Amino acid sequence: MFPTKFLNLNYLSYNEALTLMWKLVDIKRSLRCPEVLIFLEHEPTLTMGRRAKTSDILVSQEYLAKEKIAVHRVERGGLVTYHGPGQLVVYPVFNIHTMGLNVDKLVYGLEEAVLNTLSHFGITGNRREGYRGVWVYEEKIASIGVAIRGGVTYHGLALNYAPNLSHFDLINPCGLNGIRMTAMSKILRKPINPFSLRETMASNFRQQFKLDLSEWSLNQARQYIEPIPTVGTGPIT
Repeated sequence: MFPTKFLNLNYLSYNEALTLMWKLVDIKRSLRCPEVLIFLEHEPTLTMGRRAKTSDILVSQEYLAKEKIAVHRVERGGLVTYHGPGQLVVYPVFNIHTMGLNVDKLVYGLEEAVLNTLSHFGITGNRREGYRGVWVYEEKIASIGVAIRGGVTYHGLALNYAPNLSHFDLINPCGLNGIRMTAMSKILRKPINPFSLRETMASNFRQQFKLDLSEWSLNQARQYIEPIPTVGTGPIT
């Protein structure tokens, strides 16, 4: 089992989450310390991966500003995707060498955690050959985009449980023309309990990646990363 700090947040702004990941990656590259697993939701945000094109955003900057939807270009793989309320975002900050992973094993594990979570709620998900993420029939329900720096992963996955699906009409999700996104609440035609969803997802991450999870508060995380410790600093507590 891999000791893992579990940061289970209701909400964190995209900018703050990105800064938190960057600093945790820097720490984990230089120190031997536990893995970190982050659950959260973001404000309405479009993120553009390394291969994303501006043409994958189908509306003007003025429209996005009016609707208060932010745009961020980021280091993860993949193209353009949407984050917002009603979407469980999971960021694993893992040392893949310590955990015996590579990119393919990591992505497979992320997909498997989502598939098992959906199954718990009575939804049969599937993979599509050549595409990362999880689908329900021909509609996509979870997106995956990861980055790895110095053997440490960041970014991760986003599972739609009850987002504003019309916001996906503003983009070509993952660069795929005509793709339709779906959500757990739409499929089941009933609300999803976010607490139960997080509990189930955490259990599936624990099993899939052999994690020994211990709760970690945002204040504890902030105290640890400000300032970034130098080599020789003790482990996360």
